[in-house]
Amino acid sequence: MARLPAPANFLAPIIAETLLDRLTMVTREFRRTLLIGAHDKALADHLRATGTDLCIAEAGPRLAAANDALAVEADAIDLPFASFDLILWPGGLDSINDVPGALVRLRALLAPDGLLLGAFVGDGSLPRLRRAVMADGVRSIARLHPQIDLAAMGNLLQRVGFALPVVDVDALTVRYGDWFALVRDLRATGLSSRLSPAPPPLIRKEAARIAAAFEAQADADGRVAETFRLIHFSGWAPHPDQPQPARRGSGTASLADALKPAP
Repeated sequence: MARLPAPANFLAPIIAETLLDRLTMVTREFRRTLLIGAHDKALADHLRATGTDLCIAEAGPRLAAANDALAVEADAIDLPFASFDLILWPGGLDSINDVPGALVRLRALLAPDGLLLGAFVGDGSLPRLRRAVMADGVRSIARLHPQIDLAAMGNLLQRVGFALPVVDVDALTVRYGDWFALVRDLRATGLSSRLSPAPPPLIRKEAARIAAAFEAQADADGRVAETFRLIHFSGWAPHPDQPQPARRGSGTASLADALKPAP
């Protein structure tokens, strides 16, 4: 990612825009912000323009050096507790080693009533690529890192103590002329496998079979419609003044009555 020109990462500005849209719906100021990932300079510049004191954490050493960021994985950020009012995580949660541990650490880094807001490419993404890599004559080897689904993310936020958790998904369709263009995009967006040890490289015959299996799924115009499922998540560090859910069983209206057809 660091070696490629910034525009090659087409997902970064899309995710940044959705996060900023959601942030505008929050009617409060955030004095101290942690941005995880130095993938989109425009996002960092926008945050600085709001007047917040911005700190950036980036796992890639080259990206960190180029953006004056802390070179650290999200599950190993060593900063004082309650240091931030806002943590933005625009992609990458699904590719770190310890997802629950990272969320626990971020929960501790948030001041009371602080907000965690992020997005990542989640489960159900790249279905046509996944079918293609299972083609006959291709070794059965994990070549994409595991992906997190909607329900699992909601459960994780609750388990680590976030209040008012919200998780939802947007499906983004991108159409490709061939498999090699998709591979270039995956590398540019940091979505190629980060599994350790790295899987053995494809041999020429395997790559040709995957490319053929991918292109066999093309529409009438010869392009393959691939899907990226962007999972958005948010959660708040607990605070006494936050809204509280009603006690279970305290409702007075009957759901059965509400569902009855009108006379």
